[in-house]
Formats: sequence, structure tokens, C-alpha cells
Amino acid sequence: MRAPSPSSKLLVIVGRIVALILVVAFAFGAWCAWAVLTPVEPHAPKFVMLRPGYSTRRIAAELKSAGVIRSEQAFILWRYISHRRSLKAGEYLFDRPANTIEVQKRLRQGDVYFHTVVIPEGFTMFDIARAIEAAGLGPAQDFLKAAQSDTALIADIAPDAGSLEGYLFPDTYQFSRMQNMEEMAAAMVKQFRQVAAQIGLISISGQPVQLTVTVASIIEKETAVPEERPLVASVYYNRLAKNIALDADPSVIYAELLAGTYTGALHHEDMRFDSPYNTYLHIGLPPGPIANPGKSSLEAAMHPAQSDYYYFVADAAGHHRFAHTLEEHDKNVAAYRRAMRGQ
Repeated sequence: MRAPSPSSKLLVIVGRIVALILVVAFAFGAWCAWAVLTPVEPHAPKFVMLRPGYSTRRIAAELKSAGVIRSEQAFILWRYISHRRSLKAGEYLFDRPANTIEVQKRLRQGDVYFHTVVIPEGFTMFDIARAIEAAGLGPAQDFLKAAQSDTALIADIAPDAGSLEGYLFPDTYQFSRMQNMEEMAAAMVKQFRQVAAQIGLISISGQPVQLTVTVASIIEKETAVPEERPLVASVYYNRLAKNIALDADPSVIYAELLAGTYTGALHHEDMRFDSPYNTYLHIGLPPGPIANPGKSSLEAAMHPAQSDYYYFVADAAGHHRFAHTLEEHDKNVAAYRRAMRGQ
């Protein structure tokens, strides 16, 4: 029996190598298909922050660490194979099964997560700052800093404004964590401008915007009943015309909020709190708005009812009783106190 020739041995070795390569290639292809195509189901909703400048490798590492993809290497490989648009920075929420192809599709589309921030009418900048923080968008103090300093946003309509109070329009906003506090405040001011333009506030002649917004902010804090607002506005304009102190409780609260001394309730001694915002001590309007009014209050401040009322008090049923004279007002106050005792 003749021994195999060297060429035969070489063919056998080459055949085995080729077979091994094919096996390895098949195994690698199967692994890639598994790693790329098989969905990953998060155990719980996962938020992943991908910041500007992250490389594909860094993005893959962040997603793997969060349990969103099966393999960093497979993610990188598919990225280079697909070679499509760039992956966009932002905060992403992964709360349903998805494979690597679907994850990359979301990142290319920039399907970032937006946090909902609800700003009710009458919120102060302090309230808004807490809402921003509660939505997970950053510290309340950072928003306050922007609201108290970025007055250039309203310099053309309220050149004497000491903050953005009054111009952070109440609405429902969608913000991402990629936005900074200045951008969020600017979005609220932009919404104020849009509404102000709709109702003709910015183009109104003979009355500064800041005066109107300040009156509107007091109206907003005094009553939640839209149909009462023009009457409340008439009371304040009548008192201003007669040089009578406004005696608005919300202005005292705001004065104490600015000073950091408000305890959650007003007492008789608070009416003597020394502040230019205290409309019991100082005749006329406070230096600026004391809250952020909605459209209805702005319109009431622009178009007050024609009345000779100078006083109003709550009626214990969510509305107010209006009076022409102090004597009539005192009777309304007594009726309110009796109603409260009877509850």
C-alpha cells in the first residue's frame, strides 16, 4: 500500500482548514444573528442618557450596561454594516422588547424621552421650579437661578422686570433632559408671547405690559372663577385710581416667598411684613407680578368690568361678594365668618 503523496496530505489539511473556517463562519454568523435579531426585554423600564460626543463604542457600552442590547460588539458591527444616519444624543426610555436593529433605528430617529411638566395658572416661579425638579429635569434651585436672572428674554416688553415672574406662561410642556434650565424658561416665555399676541396685550397702547401682567397675577391668585375676574380687576383699578392700598393677601405671601419666610399661612402680623410687595403697607402695585397668570386673568386685566366696587371677600362657596362701601364689606366679611363657623 502506497503512502499518501504530499499533495494529497496538503489537500486534506486545506480541506480541514476550509471546513473549520466554514464552521467558525457559520457559528459567528449564527451568533451575530442571535445578538442582533433577538429582542431583549428589559426587566423594568430603563432610562439611558446618551450625551453629545459619545462614540458608537461608548453608546454600545451604555446600552449593554442598562441591559438594553445583548452585545456591544454586535451593536458596533451592525452600526458599521448598516452605515446609515448618525445616532442622536438624548435620553431614551426602553420599556418594551427590542432587538439591536430596532434600538439603532430609534437612536437614528432621535426618539428621545420627554418629561411632562404641568404648570397650572397662578403658579409662582418657585412652584414651577419644584415642578421641574419633580419631573426629573434638574434641581429646583437651578431653574430659579435662570428665572431670576434671564430677564433679557422680556427686556423689550418689561424693561424693568426683576425676574421672569409673570411671563412663564401656565401650560403643559414637554422637556427633555438635554435642555438646560434657560431653554425651558425661554419656552415658557415664548408661550407667553404667543398668547399675549393673540389677545392683543403686547400691542395695547397707553398701558405698560408689566402693569397689566402684575394686575393679572393678583387677579389670578385672588379667584379661580373666570367670570369673576373682570369684577376683581375693576376693584383693583378703582382702588388704584383713588390711591387706596390694594390690601391683597397674595402680595404678602409673595413677599414672604421672596424672603424665604413664608410658613404656609398668613397671620395678622404678616400684614406688617416689610416689603415693597406688601400691598397693605405700600399704596399702588407691587414692583412686579406675584405669579404667572393665565389667559383669562390677562384678559380681565386688559378689559376690567365697569363697576364702583372697592371691596370683595370670599363667600365660603368658592365665589366672592363685592361691595361699594366699607360698611357693606364688613357685613360681607361677617357673613363669611359665620358661614365658615357653620361648616
